[in-house]
Amino acid sequence: MNRKIRKVAILGSGIMGSRIACHFANIGVEVLLLDICPSELNDSEISKSLSLDHPLVRNRIVNEALSKTLKSKPSPIYDQSFSKRITTGNFDDDMENIASCDWIIEAVIEDLKIKKLVFDKVELHRKAGTLISTNTSGIPIHMMTEGRSDDFNKHFAGTHFFNPPRYLPLLEIIPTKHTDSKVIDFYQHFGKRFLGKTTVLCKDTPAFIGNRIGIFTLLKTFESMQKFDLNIDEIDKLTGTIIGRPKSATFRTCDVVGFDTFAKVSDFLYHSLPNDESRNTFKMPDFCNKMIEKKWLGDKTKQGFYKKTKNEKGEKIILTLNLSNFEYESRQKVSFASLELAKNEDSLEKRIKQLISSKDKAGLFLKDMFFGLFKYVSHRLPEITESLYKIDDATKAGFGWELGPFQLWDALGVEKTTKYMEEAGYNPAPWVNEMIKKGIDSFYQINDGIKSYYNIEAGEQQKIPGIDNFIILKDLKGTNREVWSDSGTTLYDIGDGIVNLEFHTKMNTMGSEVIQGINKAIDDAERNYKGLVIANEGQNFSAGANLGLIFMHAIEQEFDEIDFMIRSFQKTMMRARYSSIPVVVAPHAMTLGGGCELTLHANAVQAAAETYIGLVEFGVGLIPAGGGTKEMALRISDAFHKGDVEYNQLQEVFMNIATAKVATSAHEAINQWILRECDGISVNRQLQIADAKAKALLLANQGFVQPHERKDVKVQGKGAMALFLTGIHGMKIGNYISEHDAKIAQKLAYVICGGDLSSPTLVSEQYLLDLEREAFLSLTGEKKTLERIQAILKGGKPLRN
Repeated sequence: MNRKIRKVAILGSGIMGSRIACHFANIGVEVLLLDICPSELNDSEISKSLSLDHPLVRNRIVNEALSKTLKSKPSPIYDQSFSKRITTGNFDDDMENIASCDWIIEAVIEDLKIKKLVFDKVELHRKAGTLISTNTSGIPIHMMTEGRSDDFNKHFAGTHFFNPPRYLPLLEIIPTKHTDSKVIDFYQHFGKRFLGKTTVLCKDTPAFIGNRIGIFTLLKTFESMQKFDLNIDEIDKLTGTIIGRPKSATFRTCDVVGFDTFAKVSDFLYHSLPNDESRNTFKMPDFCNKMIEKKWLGDKTKQGFYKKTKNEKGEKIILTLNLSNFEYESRQKVSFASLELAKNEDSLEKRIKQLISSKDKAGLFLKDMFFGLFKYVSHRLPEITESLYKIDDATKAGFGWELGPFQLWDALGVEKTTKYMEEAGYNPAPWVNEMIKKGIDSFYQINDGIKSYYNIEAGEQQKIPGIDNFIILKDLKGTNREVWSDSGTTLYDIGDGIVNLEFHTKMNTMGSEVIQGINKAIDDAERNYKGLVIANEGQNFSAGANLGLIFMHAIEQEFDEIDFMIRSFQKTMMRARYSSIPVVVAPHAMTLGGGCELTLHANAVQAAAETYIGLVEFGVGLIPAGGGTKEMALRISDAFHKGDVEYNQLQEVFMNIATAKVATSAHEAINQWILRECDGISVNRQLQIADAKAKALLLANQGFVQPHERKDVKVQGKGAMALFLTGIHGMKIGNYISEHDAKIAQKLAYVICGGDLSSPTLVSEQYLLDLEREAFLSLTGEKKTLERIQAILKGGKPLRN
């Protein structure tokens, strides 16, 4: 069956239901969001003399929930206009409309009795063959099939989204024995390709995979913390980015999610797992029970492990809970010799090795925590899944870990680590030693760029299913697919005549090594290949140009060096646009300044949906000078249609640059003129490079012809500039901007309007590039610009001087 998803019904508009609705709207699907009718009027409704039968009252719960969700930060929706794809209603009046839906997702309260009542209504109106699933995070899926029709059960499964659905890519698929295999395949395919998810097939066991391992890890962390007498500040320093986990680490994550949520799942697991060898770890420690008694549950109760307050000066401060006396105290500076040493190591694998080999408390704690985790995951096979890679996939996609448990175990050395674990009393499952005895010394292996995993049942390494759909650059490193590599870039042959240039500088900043790499990659591609993709697997695509180098030259007043740098950058951006092969840029996450300018100059773009992109140079006292300002003027020129008010669109892009505005999604970037309607967007980040390759190959095979530099860019000259200068003056007089802000804005206006031209004129790209460069150079000689650059380099925070 060629199944299509055009319309989805979400039953339940709570935190998860409304956010799932937003994510389906993100990908263009029409959504019907339903919830219960209120049982009584609120004060506002009484004051308006409304009755319980009034449509506004009957849909109040669902409308308020959706409104609250759409206002939440970070936004659950790519673009606020997408919310028009969501229609609201209630279970009593609108349930019959589910007959027009292709997929029905139940997301009501975690109560089996209530879920069954909802399913009773669904059975009355659901069209045969329609997909039906539950978003439960804990109730056994098979219990929901009792008393249901054969067609219902055939199309029913658990589809557990992780919160927030837009940002966390894990989607657990939990079928029952009745679920049709084609339906299971469809859930996995649709989740991966259309919803952008890491879909993990789970067994119907308590908390499935993600929460089973995640809650254990949290409680094992508590256990190890008490064992080595560490405090909250120390634990959050040791369990965050330093070990490849989110910045929120352990206790901050508890506060954000709500500690009562963790407690409920922990209690559920303790009572549901009588045969779990580590069952006692799921018993909440005393300090947890005390916090629940006090209702110190985190952000929802304004205090948890941390508390925001103000000091005697009225300044906002954050206090940390001292678990020994239950008093909130000033946050403590965390200092461990091993931690300071590890900060200097860029490689996560090497960094963790350093940490756990340390004999200080930090090292001992991490070793104990990791050993407990390794033991636990080894014993979960084949109970919760047959395949170890699914545990890694679930923990990375569900909790933002850079390395899953088995990947981390591999990085530390399986045989050596297993020996140390056994000496410490953490005996892994027997299959681990059986694997080692066979001479297999790792859970994963990479051969010729193809990744395989240890299949326990087969007793051998086997290729990970579906891996052919992905292009994973790190798996190509060191193979014959690596064309060349230097300090800042690597070029890979990704097949079919397409090569990929990867950045690997700190934060993927674009200094001389990256500029040289781009030019070298284009040279190679023009000689030997069909096309070039520029993409990487870093946390961010690029934080922009190397500000430190610009600052150093400016301090030394080496303006010739800065001029040379800018010329080189501009020429490289133009080379990317005007080479003889198609250049496709694939930005993701933070794509700022120079990274944005490279994107602007690509022949085609394949952006990740989660791309946060913008020209942010104004924030450091500069203007975009790698072709960014020029390109904005060019795009406005091309967009002009007879009868338009030309100044309006020009003013829009001027303000975007002058406020250092950053798009918070690829879709939003289209509205800001940074991306074009023809540019591609990959919802699944893991598929982005493969999508970019397909785009480059398509352009090449269609007969890509080298374009020529433009000489027909219409600029507005003095007329538009007068408008901008008047606005800048007004903002300055009103104290909305500083004198230096005004100076930068004046220079930006001069460039984007085409300089001192008396009337609208057609100019060349090079003309605008020269104006950019001159303005940029003059600003690097300004003391206040240098102060702004220094503030960013030192503390990462913009200075408004």
